[in-house]
Amino acid sequence: MTSLTGNVNHEDGIFRPEANFSPSLWGNIFSYSTMDNQVSEKNIEEIETLKEEVEHMIISTTNNATIEKIHLIDTLERLGISYHFEEEIEDQISKMFDLNVIHEEDDLYKVALYFRLFRQHGYPVSSDHFNQFKGSNGKFKETLLTVTDAKGLLSLYEAAHVRGHEDVILEEALILATSHLESIASTLDSTLEKQITHALMQSLHRGIPRAEAHFYISIYENVDSRNEKLLRLAKLDYNLLQMLHKEELRELTLWWKDLDLASKLSYVRDRMVECFFWTVGVYFEPQYSRARIMLAKCIAMISVIDDTYDSYGTLDELGVFTEAVDQWNISEMDRLPNYMKPIYTILLDLFKEYEIEIRKKDRFNGVYYVKEAMKEIVRSYYIEAQWFIEGKIPSFKEYLSNALITGTYYLLAPASLLGMRSASKTAFDWMMNKPKILVASALIGRVIDDIATYKIEKEKGQLITGIECYMQENNFSVEEASAELSKIAENAWKDLNKECIKPTSMPAELLMCIVNLTRLIDVVYKNNQDGYSNPKNNVKSVIEALLVNPINI
Repeated sequence: MTSLTGNVNHEDGIFRPEANFSPSLWGNIFSYSTMDNQVSEKNIEEIETLKEEVEHMIISTTNNATIEKIHLIDTLERLGISYHFEEEIEDQISKMFDLNVIHEEDDLYKVALYFRLFRQHGYPVSSDHFNQFKGSNGKFKETLLTVTDAKGLLSLYEAAHVRGHEDVILEEALILATSHLESIASTLDSTLEKQITHALMQSLHRGIPRAEAHFYISIYENVDSRNEKLLRLAKLDYNLLQMLHKEELRELTLWWKDLDLASKLSYVRDRMVECFFWTVGVYFEPQYSRARIMLAKCIAMISVIDDTYDSYGTLDELGVFTEAVDQWNISEMDRLPNYMKPIYTILLDLFKEYEIEIRKKDRFNGVYYVKEAMKEIVRSYYIEAQWFIEGKIPSFKEYLSNALITGTYYLLAPASLLGMRSASKTAFDWMMNKPKILVASALIGRVIDDIATYKIEKEKGQLITGIECYMQENNFSVEEASAELSKIAENAWKDLNKECIKPTSMPAELLMCIVNLTRLIDVVYKNNQDGYSNPKNNVKSVIEALLVNPINI
């Protein structure tokens, strides 16, 4: 919810909230094509040649030192090019896990690297391997806390973020590594200092893969031991993908411009670019091009509907709109206030467009499921509006039950499947039943959003927030309530990590959609800032890196 302040609308004499969102940062820069077909064709040829050479590096048995192989895999993943070699990498990781190679290591950097990559690939490696770094007093050895083992501590810090509830040793490791890295970062060489400073701000496991690739390319080109072919492939591939993303965003920008909702409805956030950025965070690979476009349109529409409930509609109007969405029939149009009619028409037309496109592709039509999720979120927006307008502060449990739905991830997760070739009826059924991994993701999104937006919501008179409900119920201060909600988020991350360990209920491709949705929350709401409503805070520089500026080659 956004605001209790407002003024009388002179057209209809109704008191309405006032949102005052900032305009789009991007103007018309994404309205024009930047695709250079000649450059693209030339780069594709070179990329294919480099891919063959890198594939040989991965599967080569002539130099089969496992630590070199795991380091190569880590580098490919950090550079953002591992998606080209998924089968080869999975085969190598599986062999290393079966050989129990981590058991042979006594170096902190190596043990932590093996551990993190095994866990990220779904292998149930034990955190007991870190016990060897503890002394007789049960604490981590002092010898680890030196400038000379900064790489080891950084590796430990990154490994701690894939922990589950059972990994108590990694709770202690995270505190230790964070504290010591903060104290020594400024004494290290510039490249390592940049890595540590970045990691302390944004851990690798919780970062957006494209953004982390962009950062690591800038690091890797200054590493003395770099492989020039890997670096070349990473840069060419990054820029080629960026050109594809720009073309997709051009299509979306023109669609959004044609709808003209931002000028027709003065209260909505004009955030088409940010909506698309969200989809690049979910899946950046070329095969998900249509999926990104379909998901971005869904995000844009739910943003408009959210703003309508939050920042403009009266309770009576919102009640009618809620019923209309529930009926999902164009005959409901006549009941709606004039300003709501284009929203409703566009919503129904969009889902018709989805059905036509999916039918043409001869894939399972999951539009019904997403439609049901849309109905659910609109009903929950109405409950929130009732609390808001009537001044009711619910219990935290009651608030959270509704807010997990209005947090949008129970809608966006199934919507992310719409354009995926592999999305089956089984996948949609699983997603709509709100599996534990999705509940964990929704919980993280909800409480982190509540912590980040509390201050500005409070200034605008909003009392129906997670922080406010928690404070009222427990007689806590803002700081105490924020700390408790942060604990809820951390525990949910552990649930999410656990649900990615094999055997899993669904293929990794589907799980990663949910993991990446969760990572977006960590980035967009960094430092208690709302990077969607106010993109300047966290998101502008990331969007510029991902969607505006190519990497210098």
